Amino acid sequence: MSDGAKPTRRGWLFGGVAVVAAAAGAGGAWWKGRSSATGGGEALDPTFWARRFDRPEGGELDFASLRGKPLLVNFWATWCPPCIEELPMVDRFFRDQAANGWQVVGLAIDQPSAVRKFLERTPVSFPVGLAGLEGTELVRQLGNTGGGLPFTMVVNAEGAVAARKMGKLEPADLDAWRRAFVHG
Repeated sequence: MSDGAKPTRRGWLFGGVAVVAAAAGAGGAWWKGRSSATGGGEALDPTFWARRFDRPEGGELDFASLRGKPLLVNFWATWCPPCIEELPMVDRFFRDQAANGWQVVGLAIDQPSAVRKFLERTPVSFPVGLAGLEGTELVRQLGNTGGGLPFTMVVNAEGAVAARKMGKLEPADLDAWRRAFVHG
């Protein structure tokens, strides 16, 4: 732009998008720093353990049956690229760590038909619950106030939140959690 030139509508649009992106990045950095700690230890509300979700293949995922061992809960959706990218890694973690007492569940915040179709093409070994819109509210109650995906939470054997992560998991996250909670 030369001196005296007026900003164009396009310029204002790009500027607005840049401001929103910067704010989102700052919020994401704040959340990541806040949620990457393995501490916390706040007990989950008893209603968490009373939840039940339909499973894509039929039957129910009953959270009451998951108490007493380390639990990784991964919230995902078929329309979320980072969610889809991390699912094979989460599945491998489940298969590798089940013998060490770890439990892994996925809660799909999506249409049941989309989840079923996706899992037919890309199956996972760990149980998946169909959380739908209830999952969005649950994510917020669990500390992810923005409701973004993917979101992962680790619960220790005593039933307290041990870690949270907003955003795509990295192998280092799973390795740190495995080392911290391998013995429950």
